[in-house]
Amino acid sequence: MNLNIFNRFLSRVITVKAPITGEVVSLESLPDKVFAEKMVGDGRAIKPSEGTVVSPIKGIVKQVFSSGHALVLETPEKLNLLIHVGLDTVKLKGRGFEVLVKEGEQVVPGQTLIRFDMDFIEKHALSTISPVVLPEMGNVAKIDKPRIQRVEKGIDVLFRVVLKNIV
Repeated sequence: MNLNIFNRFLSRVITVKAPITGEVVSLESLPDKVFAEKMVGDGRAIKPSEGTVVSPIKGIVKQVFSSGHALVLETPEKLNLLIHVGLDTVKLKGRGFEVLVKEGEQVVPGQTLIRFDMDFIEKHALSTISPVVLPEMGNVAKIDKPRIQRVEKGIDVLFRVVLKNIV
């Protein structure tokens, strides 16, 4: 049996762990139309119970938004993952966020990426609910979303991404 073929098949499923501890929320239920209508991609959201974001995957930091409210990670399979802390948080202009990584940096699952002030965000933004989405769906065959109501950052699976078999 050719193990390279077997290993390639296994790498076609990417497990995305929860980057934030809290309650799992469907994108469709969000008060922000851009995320609710999946204009920036499919995924899930988390209503945080604490103010820490960890890497849900092994990969690199592809983009850090200047306001510190969001970042994009890229897996070795070139799948991009957007983690957006809160809704309408770009207007905070970086207040309430501490970004601990830089663009181009390698990250590992569980590594702290952002710390944020939940109380400040609750008072000054639309919501603390934080979408985790795949902005580029072209190589995605399916997203498997386990039935889970609450997640622990770095431990629980938020969703699994099945990539299309491209020869």
